[in-house]
Amino acid sequence: MIWHITKRELYDNLISLRFALATFLLFGLMLTNAVVHLREHPERMQKYHDGVTAAQNELRTRTHLYDIGVQGPGSLYKKPSLLQFCAEGGDIFLTDSVYGGFLHWADGNLRGFWSTIYHYGNPDSKNIRPDTIKVDWGFVIGYVLSLIAILFTFDSISGDREHGTLRLTLANAIPRHTVLIGKFLGALISISVPFTLAVLANLLIISTSSDVQLNTDAWSRLAIIFCIAILYLCLFLALGLLVSSLVQRNAASLVILLLTWVVFVVFMPSTLASVTSGFSKPMGFYEYRQRLSKLHDQLKGEYWTRVQNMDALPTKKMELSGEFVMNDVAQRVRLGQEYVSQQHAQIQLMRSVTRISPVAIVQHLFESFAGTGFERHRHFVENVQHYEREYREFVLDMDRSDPDSPHIIGVREGMSQKPVNPESVPMFEDTLSLSHDFNAAAIDLFLLVLFLVVLLSGAYLAFVRIDV
Repeated sequence: MIWHITKRELYDNLISLRFALATFLLFGLMLTNAVVHLREHPERMQKYHDGVTAAQNELRTRTHLYDIGVQGPGSLYKKPSLLQFCAEGGDIFLTDSVYGGFLHWADGNLRGFWSTIYHYGNPDSKNIRPDTIKVDWGFVIGYVLSLIAILFTFDSISGDREHGTLRLTLANAIPRHTVLIGKFLGALISISVPFTLAVLANLLIISTSSDVQLNTDAWSRLAIIFCIAILYLCLFLALGLLVSSLVQRNAASLVILLLTWVVFVVFMPSTLASVTSGFSKPMGFYEYRQRLSKLHDQLKGEYWTRVQNMDALPTKKMELSGEFVMNDVAQRVRLGQEYVSQQHAQIQLMRSVTRISPVAIVQHLFESFAGTGFERHRHFVENVQHYEREYREFVLDMDRSDPDSPHIIGVREGMSQKPVNPESVPMFEDTLSLSHDFNAAAIDLFLLVLFLVVLLSGAYLAFVRIDV
């Protein structure tokens, strides 16, 4: 009996105008998405490869350990995601590289060791979404697909009540849960078929291009994103059935659903993010640079005070210089981590508050598995910090391995004078981890399933209690 009701709902939907419009809209948006991605992705990859190649070539020209430690590997670049067409993620506001450099001391023979300097494209982090709409999967599914789900279910129950067909159906001793499941499956299949075909057309265009090579990991992530999209679709189908069961008129059902959609999908995420941004004032980039300069000046002043009258003690002066150089690096690293932590804390607070909206949850999930957005940026920063420690350990280990070295890190004469093979210097590699992304997305996945269970339960309870 469930399949009979499902087939009837499916037939009614297939011959309706809304099905034709939904199919046309989904195909149009998905094809547009594919064309835009094929135009923009090669430019992003070329920019990334040019930056990485230049930094690596520059690093390979250095053979003295002191120069390797001071000048370092230069800037570190975030690798563009192959799946940026799924979720753009506001990457234009999140830096795609971390600048690395050193500070000069007043003594021309003394320079600070290499360390990273973080700079966000949006210093106050009050907006983590772009000002213009990006036609990515996140937009198509989060906004368009949810609206289509509402249009397919607003009259599922209330329409039958208006026309009297619901009374006739239930008079044949058909269980109410059977009717509800049949209508749910009918709407789900009606929307899933054109949506799946549009997704396949999108992926066909992208995967057949020589500019985009989707690997096994990318296809796995795409499968996960598609499943999340179906789960999100089911959520709004359940919402439509719930409201349609609570009211008796189609017009009232449609108005309530549209208002709910506008509030939770359009209005609430951006409003809550704006309000939450005022709760805390993280360190801005200008303040970060000021504090960095002030700490360095203080340390430099203390150094010159203590180094006076040490010309007759060159070894002691060398040891003191190395001590101050390494202290300078340590305080720069600590300040950089504080700056990044404050920026991340504010963005994380906004994301936590906006989880009350299903579209925000889906956006976070898409970004996590597409390798874009805030979670991707945070992973990139973790990779940078890990590499920075690894690089500094490499310099220390190379110096320790030379028995002729005075082992005074931070001073040219106090470090190993043996030439270093450039191929042995560790190179930065920005990697993705599916297990890491699953851990980051666990809360959002749980909340999305919880939303669906609550709405399905509400729809069932509302339908079994109505009087026809």
